[in-house]
Amino acid sequence: MMTSETLPIVDVSALFGDDPAAIAATAAEMGKAARACGFLYATGHQQPAALFADLLAAAKQFFAQSTTEKMRVYIGNSRNHRGYVPEGEEVFAGGTHDVKEAYDSSRDLPHDDPDYLAGNPLLGPNQWPDLPGFKEAVTRYYQATFELGRVLLRGFALALGEPADLFMPYLKRPPSQLRLIHYPYDTSPVDRPGFGAHTDYEFFTMLRSTAPGLEVMNETGQWVDAPPLPDAYAVNIGDMLELWTNGEFVATSHRVRKVREERYSFPLFFAVDYHTRVAPMPRLVRPGAKARTPLVAGEHLFAQTAQTFRYLRKRLESGELVLPQSSLALSSFGHEAKLNPPDRNAGPQ
Repeated sequence: MMTSETLPIVDVSALFGDDPAAIAATAAEMGKAARACGFLYATGHQQPAALFADLLAAAKQFFAQSTTEKMRVYIGNSRNHRGYVPEGEEVFAGGTHDVKEAYDSSRDLPHDDPDYLAGNPLLGPNQWPDLPGFKEAVTRYYQATFELGRVLLRGFALALGEPADLFMPYLKRPPSQLRLIHYPYDTSPVDRPGFGAHTDYEFFTMLRSTAPGLEVMNETGQWVDAPPLPDAYAVNIGDMLELWTNGEFVATSHRVRKVREERYSFPLFFAVDYHTRVAPMPRLVRPGAKARTPLVAGEHLFAQTAQTFRYLRKRLESGELVLPQSSLALSSFGHEAKLNPPDRNAGPQ
């Protein structure tokens, strides 16, 4: 059973080299973690320390602004889900109110991008605040961490017994999102949620943070502390990789609690292309097991996001937006869904 003391730590440096035996051994460790708990710490990632330091400085500069200034780039002003997320904007399954603020960015496409002009809800330009150096620091971190994601994805493919480049054709311009999250200092001694329990909707997530608070659910439904380790990414499996493997890799149910000290958190949600049809690999549908229903990656990401953010829920209620026919209820993946199955069909709204 996974505990805080047994959370897997995988040195991924071999994935940057050309030693087949070392690469295979690293991939096997990654696969073991993905199958058991959907979570690992990745060390040896080859990312320079300045990338994280510059991003942290940019985040502190942004969140130190007045609410009026931050709301100039309010996410509700965007039609492709980019910008400032004030406290209380997100509500997860069970109605959990989150105690944080965030800035959401993604692949920064031009305003004349065809998908953006056609109304794609997740592709298009970022909303950048008018802060010196902010765009540059965020962009550098995004690009470097996305490239790390490509390396890790090759490791996960090998862990499944597949060619390393199995998933590469689906990474032309995915809506992978980088969030800058700020949990304010909490003077209350009460242990209250900071971020509702959920799984991530994409392939996997790569997280750096400045303080404890993250908890992950183990295979028995117990919450386990997953504090940040020095110079390590916390990596958790997301919904689409669980679906692609028909549950062999499990999405990580996680939440943030015990946020008594100020905390900054930077998850990059590594996604595949919006229109990718994700279906279980036939050989991973084991005898006696049922193949899960395929989903379109971007539609799933949008549907889950739309059920979570207040400004999008208002657009659903008004009829301005409609959920895809394939939409699932929140928390339909991970150990939490296995132990407490939801009504998986959210239904179009």
